[in-house]
Amino acid sequence: MYENTYPNKRFKHTLTFLKKHVDTAETILDLGVSNPFSEIMEQEGYQVENTSGEDLDLDFKVVKNSTAQVVTAFEIFEHLLAPFNVLREIKADKLVASIPLKLWFSPAYRSKTDPWDRHYHEFEDWQFDWLLEKAGWEIKDREKWTNPVKKLGLRPLLRSFTPRYYIVYAERKK
Repeated sequence: MYENTYPNKRFKHTLTFLKKHVDTAETILDLGVSNPFSEIMEQEGYQVENTSGEDLDLDFKVVKNSTAQVVTAFEIFEHLLAPFNVLREIKADKLVASIPLKLWFSPAYRSKTDPWDRHYHEFEDWQFDWLLEKAGWEIKDREKWTNPVKKLGLRPLLRSFTPRYYIVYAERKK
């Protein structure tokens, strides 16, 4: 997935936000297979368990059976047809999740070679907030950031000041 590029800015923002809300003593279930960012979390002292590639639209066993105190989901929910369902099944009391925001000047992402690497949802921030709230989460903190690219053109220019990523820290409603 990261053969030619490594999202350093996104990883830096995500790690800073995670450190702000999650202590290294808390255990983490990271939705998605092991990846470069889950390795970064482990290098920073977090105890991380990843899901193993199951279809989280249909199979909630790992989420239901996890004893982790925190669930992280970094750029996962846009790939699911029904993220509401897995969000409702999470047993942890804390959630840190990020999504790429819908860009009005760019179509939804779709890999032509990898059926798992497609975005079913392109969220606006309010839509993601609403999804989390309906699924029983209360957002305590949120941030957005841009993702400029080193190319010429109108879209690269727009990416320099249009927020691309949105991250939230939420707690399960009591």
